[in-house]
Amino acid sequence: QKQTRFLRPKNNRNISEEMRVVRISCVGTRHLSPPSTSARSCAAHSDVSASSSADDASCGGTPSWRIKKRLTCVCFNRKSAYERICSNLTPLQEERLKRLRKRMKNYFDASRLDHQDALRALWSATYPGEKLQDLISDQWKEMGWQGKDPSTDFRGAGFISLENLLFFAKTFSTSFQRLLKKQGGKRAAWEYPFAVAGVNITFMIMQMLDLEASKPRTFVRSVFLQMLSENEWAFDLLYCVAFAVMDKQWLEKNATYMQFNDVLRCTRGQLERELMMDDVFRIEDMPSFSLLS
Repeated sequence: QKQTRFLRPKNNRNISEEMRVVRISCVGTRHLSPPSTSARSCAAHSDVSASSSADDASCGGTPSWRIKKRLTCVCFNRKSAYERICSNLTPLQEERLKRLRKRMKNYFDASRLDHQDALRALWSATYPGEKLQDLISDQWKEMGWQGKDPSTDFRGAGFISLENLLFFAKTFSTSFQRLLKKQGGKRAAWEYPFAVAGVNITFMIMQMLDLEASKPRTFVRSVFLQMLSENEWAFDLLYCVAFAVMDKQWLEKNATYMQFNDVLRCTRGQLERELMMDDVFRIEDMPSFSLLS
């Protein structure tokens, strides 16, 4: 019988080709303009087209924007607002992006005491009052790791995936426990493993934001960098939103273990749509942020 394997992302990550922008090198700033004026301006200086893939359509995804070369900036219509992707990051954005990239490149090392302490902290936050017998223990399977040694599941997504889980457990403990215990809604007989799903969500967000690229190639990344300048924990907050959205999609689709990757793809589409909304300037402004408690 064919089985679905949860991803252990490889180090040589393949970046999505969706919403690719050529030769754009920084964050966008939002400003209002009369529709006719901005539309004419964009039409006069660029050749921009939007198209939706079959996968986007099936999940109600955002259009893929294809922009020809030799552009230094791009305007595009988002309802009443227009976005301009310019050529420079602010010093604050550069510094915070540098720190976030450093976190993303930090691989889990079971021999490091601080990484061991983080694992113990995750256990304590997840099961307060229940003693962890050892860092390698069958107890970890209860949380949704694939084996008795959770360190083997961090490959690819790295230490930041553990940090994300710990942030979620401490910041939104009610939502964290609800998703961990699969409370609410009609649950499948074969549910997704909570912890491993969390690692996959971290990797999905890294792909979506394309933060490792030397120059911005997506509008979503530019919007996120603006959010990062407002809150250094924007990535971790987005992770919490993504986990809640994924579980909601799971229930709405009556999904089972075999459909996890489809649910994760649709979760990404939902996040992209919300990040591109005119009135979303912070992670807290995203409609799905209300799922957290």
